[in-house]
Amino acid sequence: MLNPSLDISRVRAISIDLDDTLWPIWPTITRAETVLLDWLTHHAPATAALFSNTEALRAIRNQMVTLRPDLKSDLSAMRRESIRFALTQAGDEPALAEPAFDLFFAERQRVELFDDAHDTLAFLSARYPVVALSNGNADVHRIGIGHYFRASISASVFGIAKPDVRIFHAAADAAQVQPHEVLHVGDDATLDAQGALDAGMQAVWINTANHPWPHGALPHATVDSLTALCKLMA
Repeated sequence: MLNPSLDISRVRAISIDLDDTLWPIWPTITRAETVLLDWLTHHAPATAALFSNTEALRAIRNQMVTLRPDLKSDLSAMRRESIRFALTQAGDEPALAEPAFDLFFAERQRVELFDDAHDTLAFLSARYPVVALSNGNADVHRIGIGHYFRASISASVFGIAKPDVRIFHAAADAAQVQPHEVLHVGDDATLDAQGALDAGMQAVWINTANHPWPHGALPHATVDSLTALCKLMA
């Protein structure tokens, strides 16, 4: 699906989502939760017994969305406080939340990039300043892809999450261009594509599962892979 309004000649910078755009996120989170549970088994056995599987750990993390709405844009703080809450409920030492989170966070950075991610980032960064723009808490430098990016902006640090136009405008500022000169790339129809459109950017929606577009105005292009994005931009 190609919208005739796509104007590649107008593009002076790229902003790109991370989770589920450059790598699949849920295998990474599941593995990190497994490592966390194993650590709790040895260091906080009462918590490990009370929350005896990764589903239970994820459920209490999701519960924190209701308990601490002030942390909704900071996934690191949300996860840390969910661990602290679990420890407290089980009667273990709440201060163990810090080393437990550090372990989880380190494992969360061990992502497996899609096969065409490196080639895509190399292609884009050779032509434009590229800014990572994520609601997640991935660290592009710890992952080993930081050299492709002019800047990396996360909702956890910025304090505002996509689809709010302010985080998109921050990406344009980081690239030292105007919003209309940015092409945003991401997998989420609402958070990425619609958010970018609302911010005055051009948008490419990576739709690997062939979902129907759920909004009104179309993104400027829809592709089914990062490789297809490079062909579009060539």
